[in-house]
Amino acid sequence: MNAQIKPDFNRFLAAVNHKETDRVPLGEILIDYPIQSQFLKREVDPDDMESQVEFWSKAGYDYIPITVGMMSPGKVTEESKITRVLKEMVMTDMPGIETKNDPTKWNLEFTSFIHDRPDLNKFPWDAAGEIDFTKILAVGKLLPEGMKAIAVSGKIFTLTWMLMGFNNFALKLIMEESLVADVFERVAEIQLKALDQIFSMDYVAGVWVVDDLGFRTGPMIAPAAFKKHVFSWYKKVADRCHDNNRLFLMHSDGDITILMPDLIDMGVDVIQPIDPTCMDIAKVKRLYGDRICIVGNVSNEMLQIGSVEEINFRVKELLRTIAPGGGYCLGSGNSVPDWAKFENYMAMRDTCLEYGAYPIAIK
Repeated sequence: MNAQIKPDFNRFLAAVNHKETDRVPLGEILIDYPIQSQFLKREVDPDDMESQVEFWSKAGYDYIPITVGMMSPGKVTEESKITRVLKEMVMTDMPGIETKNDPTKWNLEFTSFIHDRPDLNKFPWDAAGEIDFTKILAVGKLLPEGMKAIAVSGKIFTLTWMLMGFNNFALKLIMEESLVADVFERVAEIQLKALDQIFSMDYVAGVWVVDDLGFRTGPMIAPAAFKKHVFSWYKKVADRCHDNNRLFLMHSDGDITILMPDLIDMGVDVIQPIDPTCMDIAKVKRLYGDRICIVGNVSNEMLQIGSVEEINFRVKELLRTIAPGGGYCLGSGNSVPDWAKFENYMAMRDTCLEYGAYPIAIK
């Protein structure tokens, strides 16, 4: 492996601590398997942890993100544990091949399950709370020297409103707030319980919460409601992370500008991706860059339809304007999906590796 891209989690830690090191770290929460496969020139699948570790290390990342939770990033309702639980629940009530093949009956993209308190009480919480640690346990024996794993968890907000259906969730938040609070508690307690196992693994350096909080026009619910029902739980996660010498990282799409002070107050160390469709990363860096590390901001639309030259220009612009002083990792404006052009992903990566050495010397 080229010494330039040898994994070193201390590089990522330097960025978190607003220090310059050898180069600007690369940062992603998810890179789809077809992209990994093209990079390694062989098939990579969800269960092939050896190849996944090889990709993340050889591609230049100092960590590998591993999902440990009820919902996965990306195709959340197809690959997530909660989907299997809901499908089994519906099949028990309505057995038959038609139900099995009809995702509108059990997929959270099409239906909801908790509309009132009886629904809350009969929901299979025990089954939903059985977190699978297989993959994150497996990578402990595979990580090269200097590399860490980060546990991807969260979706306390997203899973709560999806289980209730957004319209019903919004109505109950006003008309029956105690029901909403109880759903939040059930979902959050599952996430909190998983921390004990996560912290027992010394190669896991942090918990990365994935929970979209905003539309392009602003927060999905009132900031006060976030603070009361969502951030209060994430503060518990953050406090436990910090008590165990782990990082607390967060992903959210949308314009979360107004939420930034609360996110910082609840203990977020790293925020990703500073959605380029609706947020000004230069403003975020200016206002909050001394208190939180920021990751991302290369537009996914550009990764899909842009040219290599456009990617090169954007990466150099971010390196020149955002990276000086540390506190920044280069990455996409969301994640790297299978529909991104591979050559554009490589241009984003290669440009950062070539021009991201500190001190930044791009004119």
